[in-house]
Amino acid sequence: MISLRRIDHVSLRVRDVEEAARRWALQFGLAVREKDGRRARLACDDEPFSLELLAAEGPGVEHVAYELRRSCTLDDARRHFEDLGVPYEEHAGGLRVADPEGNRVLVLPYREPRERWVSHARAATDQVVGHPRKLGHVNFLTGALAEGVGFYTRVLGMRITDRLGDGGVWFHISSDHHVMALVDKGYPHFHHLAFDVVDIGQMRAALDHLGRHGRWLGWGPVRHGIGGNIASYVRIVEEECFVELYCDMEQLEPDHEARRWPDNRFSSNTWGPLPPRSYFRFDEAAVASERESLEMLGHPLPEEVSS
Repeated sequence: MISLRRIDHVSLRVRDVEEAARRWALQFGLAVREKDGRRARLACDDEPFSLELLAAEGPGVEHVAYELRRSCTLDDARRHFEDLGVPYEEHAGGLRVADPEGNRVLVLPYREPRERWVSHARAATDQVVGHPRKLGHVNFLTGALAEGVGFYTRVLGMRITDRLGDGGVWFHISSDHHVMALVDKGYPHFHHLAFDVVDIGQMRAALDHLGRHGRWLGWGPVRHGIGGNIASYVRIVEEECFVELYCDMEQLEPDHEARRWPDNRFSSNTWGPLPPRSYFRFDEAAVASERESLEMLGHPLPEEVSS
């Protein structure tokens, strides 16, 4: 059985690597580790990198990468895929597979950390004050929930933490409540990547900073029932996704059993309202609705026009 240790990085396609690297570093406190005209790699703390930006004609997610546990070698993962009949390719020192909707997943070998001390006891490198602590998880919208659950549990060895009625599933590989989630909205789209911050005070400072850069929240701050985390979702127009800043996520017991939550407001946000409809959309009308608070001003979001 394959065994994942942690999420390693998210790779996004961008139109202008230089511009995107400067923007992500300045707005989210990430450190640029390497950069050329084709690719940039940025880090939260002292990991090699947690965000990769690749030059492309248009935005989108290139892949999400996970690191194997020390006890599971790349050869073990290779045999696992072969035994299941799952196609894979050698890529960037790891193995790349695709989920049922074509989202790529890169599985990387275990990497010994530079130091084993807790983060605040390690010598600093190029971090800035207020940087996120880590890349914590990702979330995808899906039109094939059952197939996706089968892939992420059977092929990647993730375990189900929680279900939201019949419309969403959260997965874990460690004590963190989730490292990945699928929400059924009838179509596939990368929804968000999430950065862990210390507490709501750091989140406040980060949101003040982002507001000065013209960013806004699609939803939040909220307190999720599922996951327990306090979360704020920052719209990223350029890469057609959100960044979640979160803290205080539920930590699981080793013998955790999956739960099924009712699909109601409380499960999504114990503090108040459900997200606006624009939160699950990435078209121009949804972006404009959020930017100008049109729903709050009494202008309903029009139906999305199918391309």
